[in-house]
Amino acid sequence: MMKVVIIDDEPLARSIVTAYLNAYPVFEVIAECNNGFEGVKIIQQYNPDLIFLDIQMPKINGFEMLELLDEPPAVIFTTAFDEYAMKAFETHAIDYLLKPFSKERFDKAIQKFISQHNVAAKQQPAKALLETVASSPNQSNRVVVKDGNKIKIIPVAQIQYFEAADDYVKIYTAEGDFLKNKTMTSFEKLLPSQQFVRIHRSYIVNVQLISRIDAYEKESHIMQLTTGAKLPVSKSGYAKLKEVLGI
Repeated sequence: MMKVVIIDDEPLARSIVTAYLNAYPVFEVIAECNNGFEGVKIIQQYNPDLIFLDIQMPKINGFEMLELLDEPPAVIFTTAFDEYAMKAFETHAIDYLLKPFSKERFDKAIQKFISQHNVAAKQQPAKALLETVASSPNQSNRVVVKDGNKIKIIPVAQIQYFEAADDYVKIYTAEGDFLKNKTMTSFEKLLPSQQFVRIHRSYIVNVQLISRIDAYEKESHIMQLTTGAKLPVSKSGYAKLKEVLGI
């Protein structure tokens, strides 16, 4: 028996998926959620084999929800049309169902999942998908993080700087710092280039908070922010800064 969770803010959409799944005794719907907050909790609690996930939901969207999971389950997206998302799905997702979808199209998605059901198919496409979607303009105005048992939405404008921390990135704000399971490179692609600059392999800074930049050692500098933080600036980072700041 394979465990299924349905995450969609539309009750009718959830009921259609449930009805179509009745034809497959191998699947058991263990929970339905109407937003991403609930989805994260349920997935962590039950570790489902498959989730049906809407993208456009209140609070946090489907992509943001997946980013909060250390090991995303297999995903079949159920969504309205989004040209950028469709391209990403075609490359990385197990499958997607464009609303409204027929029973025949649903069956095709289920058969594709069953044929690919193994560890690699479950986890890697979801992670690759998120890296691709990260460069979408719709994903660039905020960052969603886990803060203990809570989920916090951080507007990009409130972020002071980012610091590499092993397999995570530490995000510094006036309210404190938060960890995100994402790469520095993905943030560099996501963030507005005129506001955030990668000044070092381990740091991306909000240029609006720069107080001063001082020469340090040969071909390197030290930056001080208005918050008092001091960050190293590499040779290549300094070149990027001069271009953005026009100096």
